[in-house]
Amino acid sequence: MTGLAADPLCREHETSEGDPESPARFDAVLGALEDSGLFETLLRLPVRDATFAELRLCHTSDYLSLAEHHIRDGATELHTGDTAVSERSWEAALRATGCVLSAVDAVMSRTVQNAFCVVRPPGHHATPDRGMGFCIFNHVAIAARYAQRRWNIGRVLIVDWDVHHGNGTQDIFYDDGTVFYFSVHQAPHYPGTGAATEMGIGAGKGTTLNCPLPAGSTRAEIFPAFENKLRLAAQAFRPELILISAGFDSRIHDPLGDFQLHDADFADLTSIVGEIARKHAAGRIISVLEGGYNLSGLASAAVAHVQALQAAV
Repeated sequence: MTGLAADPLCREHETSEGDPESPARFDAVLGALEDSGLFETLLRLPVRDATFAELRLCHTSDYLSLAEHHIRDGATELHTGDTAVSERSWEAALRATGCVLSAVDAVMSRTVQNAFCVVRPPGHHATPDRGMGFCIFNHVAIAARYAQRRWNIGRVLIVDWDVHHGNGTQDIFYDDGTVFYFSVHQAPHYPGTGAATEMGIGAGKGTTLNCPLPAGSTRAEIFPAFENKLRLAAQAFRPELILISAGFDSRIHDPLGDFQLHDADFADLTSIVGEIARKHAAGRIISVLEGGYNLSGLASAAVAHVQALQAAV
């Protein structure tokens, strides 16, 4: 089966009026899964909070301590900038990361074949010592490290199709040859990273693959990166687990991006990743919600994505 990891505590991360990263995003995705009939076909996974030790797999103790202190002290913005926070943001972020780690456990124990994690705040911009871009903890990065430590996974592939480059994920694994980071993103665009020349350093040289594309890019421009570059990279890397940073702000009509993907395109991207997972990773995929700020578009794209995850089982 396909698993679903989601907890209403993720709604308690409140942002200011007009902020596109709002609790309504969580409601839109779950509501669409219910309206489509998919919700009843998914196995609801147990959820928990991430521990401080688990967060430290990717984040520094100083950053975590300062972030917790500022949030609990009533800050309205993370001390590292451009991430709105509220009274329960710390608890929501802990639960979001914990949802993803529960999904790792479920997939690795074969309780489910793959899983979709509906979590917020998102995570792929969070670096080891800085939260930014709506993100507090880097859920996908922590999940990769957790899978390696808890389940003895050797090689993890992270596929990021958010319209924004996942600078935090790249930073965390830039010198690590055991985690391959692949990103297709709009450029120039926030956060200004992700050039094709950024390929990793040291032991990680060659395990970062960035495919920046201009605003207005459609399936015709985006899909060759997956069909050709990603497939070839996976063939050489041979991942044992695949994580998806599933940002649906690369969909047409998103207010924060200018890519032109449609719902069917997300289904096809998921199918490509599913084929790679079946070939190299025993079908193991954990998908984690990142961006997506047009609520109706986010909802319909997430449904298409989950349907394709189920088809990949």
